[in-house]
Amino acid sequence: MNHEIDNNLQPEGELSLLLPAGSDATNMFGDVFGGWVSAKMVQASEIYAAKLSKGRVSTVSIGQMAFMSPVREGTVMSFYTKLIESGRSSLRVSVEAWGCCPDGSELRKVTETECVQVAIDGHGHIRDIAAFD
Repeated sequence: MNHEIDNNLQPEGELSLLLPAGSDATNMFGDVFGGWVSAKMVQASEIYAAKLSKGRVSTVSIGQMAFMSPVREGTVMSFYTKLIESGRSSLRVSVEAWGCCPDGSELRKVTETECVQVAIDGHGHIRDIAAFD
């Protein structure tokens, strides 16, 4: 991961989750907990992987992440996902978290990671992923 700030960066992938960071996600200084951001990144990965695999998925692993900037309460968070690799029953997904001020100004990358999702059936057993485009 490259952690240098680049003002020309743009989100890569598909917008899978968009929501504001509310007061329930902040510490006493008004900054959003890193755990809240990482949980939303996993959720975005699950949404994307479930769509691709046409069914239920479960998280197998979450990669490293480093925060490039703090997230204040009220920041509108966007989570972008992109398929990196697919296997018989698993998907490796890149997830980028971007923050935007509520007034629409100052879009900035907050962090990124990779998640691995495995397709499972209704009983929690690993299943094959149907072919997808």
